[in-house]
Amino acid sequence: MRAIIIAAGSGKRISEAIKDLPKSLVNVNGRPIIDYQIAALKKIGISDTVIITGPHGDKFNLTDVRYVKDQNYDEHDILGSLMEAREFIKNDVLILYSDIIFDVDVIRQVLATSGDIVIAVDMNWERAYAGRTEHPKSEAENILLDSANAIIKIRKNINDGDDTVGEFLGIIRLSPTGSEIFVKKYDELINNHQGKFQQAPSVPKAYLTDMIQELIDSNIEVKPAFISSKWCEIDTMQDLKNAEKLFND
Repeated sequence: MRAIIIAAGSGKRISEAIKDLPKSLVNVNGRPIIDYQIAALKKIGISDTVIITGPHGDKFNLTDVRYVKDQNYDEHDILGSLMEAREFIKNDVLILYSDIIFDVDVIRQVLATSGDIVIAVDMNWERAYAGRTEHPKSEAENILLDSANAIIKIRKNINDGDDTVGEFLGIIRLSPTGSEIFVKKYDELINNHQGKFQQAPSVPKAYLTDMIQELIDSNIEVKPAFISSKWCEIDTMQDLKNAEKLFND
């Protein structure tokens, strides 16, 4: 299995002092975020890692990984950044945001969930937003489930009932078939879709959540992997301090 880490963003929202540092290289207790990710991946035998870098790609000095430079960083959003590495989206693939830290059991739970397209979901997500004033829960990438635990909606700030709403962690697993479906759907959109796309102004400006919703709207099953292990997102200085407490071991 291969892991693709989308690491084209910077840490400017965390602090102006690190605006020119890739967010994934921000230190948590003396270790870069991406170091936690790679260590967790290696624990379960994933050593084929591709890192998508942005305007500050020269700051990375990791070995035993492959780099893809997102030359068009200013022209698209996170979906476009991922597709800069489209040649690697084949066979079994794990796709990760670069600003999350997670216990290795999170990945195990994702891998243990059957399906061609699987996304990590936390149903106890609201507890992590207590006191999180710099990144309120209205900014969470939520998922809405039906009575059969099928995902029917994914976007920010869903308020359709606490018991059926979870949070997307920023982790996707694709089987070989799932990889083919994902790339084919993207190509169809790029070639044929014009104007507003899901919650984005256009396909080039789309988020991963927009792509996932498009798959769902196309009657392509996206399975939730319900996680119950430790994880956190790091988007602000407040998040960084919380992460240092949570992963101080």
